[in-house]
Formats: sequence, C-alpha cells, structure tokens
Amino acid sequence: MDDAMSGRQPRVLIHDPTLRDGHHAVRHQLDRDQLHAYAAAADAAGLPVVEIGHGNGLGASSLQIGRARLSDEEMLDTVRGALTRSRMGVFMAPGWGTSKDLRNAVALGADVVRIAAHCTEATVTERHLDVVRSHGAEAQGVLLMSHMASPEQLAEQCALLVRFGAQAVGIFDSAGHYLPADVTARITAITAAVDVPVIFHGHNNLGLAITNSISAVRAGASIIDATARGFGAGAGNTQLEVLVAVLDRLGHSTGIDLRRLLAAADTAEEHLMPAPPTIDSISLVSGLAGVFSGFKKPVLETARRQGVDPIQLLFELGKRQAVAGQEDLIGDVARQLKQDLTRADETSPTTSTERQAP
Repeated sequence: MDDAMSGRQPRVLIHDPTLRDGHHAVRHQLDRDQLHAYAAAADAAGLPVVEIGHGNGLGASSLQIGRARLSDEEMLDTVRGALTRSRMGVFMAPGWGTSKDLRNAVALGADVVRIAAHCTEATVTERHLDVVRSHGAEAQGVLLMSHMASPEQLAEQCALLVRFGAQAVGIFDSAGHYLPADVTARITAITAAVDVPVIFHGHNNLGLAITNSISAVRAGASIIDATARGFGAGAGNTQLEVLVAVLDRLGHSTGIDLRRLLAAADTAEEHLMPAPPTIDSISLVSGLAGVFSGFKKPVLETARRQGVDPIQLLFELGKRQAVAGQEDLIGDVARQLKQDLTRADETSPTTSTERQAP
C-alpha cells in the first residue's frame, strides 16, 4: 500500500553533509579523529548518507579557496572505515575536481556522488555523471546558487541532468536567500519536469532553513540535506536534529534514531566546531544580497585589509552575481570600492569652516 492510500506522509531521505559543508566553517581543517568520531556517531543514528570532503568538494583543496588538512584520499579512507550502515557520499564541481578524482572516490568506497554545476550550466555535468554511473555509484546532479534562476529555468536544467544520467536532482540555496514561497515554486516546477527523486539543500542566513526544507518536502522533494547543529558555511545549514524532529511530528518517516542523532549532534558540537553557527550581521546581509555563504570569511578579511565596509562589499558582490570559485572577485570589488571612496573624498567640497586655520 502506498503512502497516499495508507494516510502516511511520504518518507524523506536525509543526506548529511556535516563533514563536507561544515568544513567551510573551520577552513577545511578537520582531522582524522574528528572525522571518524562524527561519522561513527552518524552511522549509529542511522543516517542514510554521510557526505565527506573539502567544503568545495573533490579536488578543491587549493591556495585560492583553502587547503584542507587532509587529502581527499585520507578523508574518504577515514570515514569509510567508520561507516557500517550509512552510505558514504562525495561532492564534486567540474573545474575543481576531475574524472580521475571521481574514479578514485568510488574506488575508495563512495556510494553516492553528487556532480554540481552553477544553476544555468547543467551541460558541464554530462561527462562526469557518466563516469560515476559507469563505475557503479549512484549519480546525483545538483544546481548551485539556484536563486539566480527562475523555476522554469531550474526545471529545464534538472531535466538535462536526468538526461545525462542523474538518478536524483535538485537545488542548493547556496546563499540562504530563499523565502518559503521561492522554494515551493522551484521544487514544484522541478518535480513536474523529472521522474527521479528531488533534492533540496538549505542555508540559514535568513533563519528559514527548516521552514524552507519543510516547504520543499511539501512541494515534492524527497531528499533533504541537513547538518549537525547546522554546521556549515556562514550562518550554517538546515539543522539536522531539528529537521528530523519536525519531520517526525509531521508524520514523515526518516528511519533515523532521534536519540542517537541527538548524541551525534552533541559529538559534532564538542569535536568539530568552535561554536555552533549563528546569524550574525554579515551572514544576514549575505543572504539578503544573494552571495555564496562561503564568502563570509574572505569578505571580512578583505574588507579589513582594504578599509571598506564589509556590508557594502557584500551588496556589490551580489549585484555582480558572484559565485563560488570567484574568490578573486572579492579583492577586485573591494579595491574598486576603496578607489571610489578615495575619489569621493578628493572631490568633496571643503566647507569654509574646514578651510579656516585653527
């Protein structure tokens, strides 16, 4: 008997990227003991998928966006050894990772592989999705910075991902910019366009990650991402233990043991993070401006170095539709802001009082 006939709510599969997205919050510096401790706790709680890697995915460790403490191979080996029930997931964006990285990840035990693209550039995933499927792992396709595209555009792009071989598709609210109605419109359009499970990945810049995730479920998404204590870039992600508890109250089964999940969340707070994420002023403005949450630390550092307002810098980056991988643009925009300020000071008329000698 299906869920509609039985009166039960549809089952929701939880995908846990705590050990990948959370890396953004600690400059990709988690060590083996930290990875193993959380992976083992998540496995004990029955998380269906535990995702691991550099915050920007396979092959992304670099001077430009941050070198990880461990190599991809070391991270995968550590987490694989801690999982007895959960499947291991990885994430790759073409341009950072390569087909070789994908083959190595599958050889090291990755069960679920996500290939990510900017929200209007699904065509870059075709070859990589084929590599994943040809090596026997589950291939998923996800669209980043999805607030930059309309529901119709996202539906078209997701249909392309399915044509290329994706077995699940979906969208990331990479900037934490969505309101619930935005999520509903986009997930509704996508579910009407594809016949595979639909994914939603939320960020909490506007304090709406849980509400947006529930909106996604109600609109037809069946795979929802969430991290322990919301551990992730900027204001953090959808908070895993809260999401599972809310889904349970709404009648959606996840197959996760809530008591053990709470223990896993405690483990994450104790071992992974200096403090749980909060919605500070910069994270809030990042969400309003539609700027990638992972830009928070480089924006603050660059603004301090250049002597410009970080809030103004974020809004300028939002106007230019900056995306992950364009970290160099932060410095360019900051320098332009500084030049504009200097020019304005030089051309500002001096009052008669200011011209008088003391």
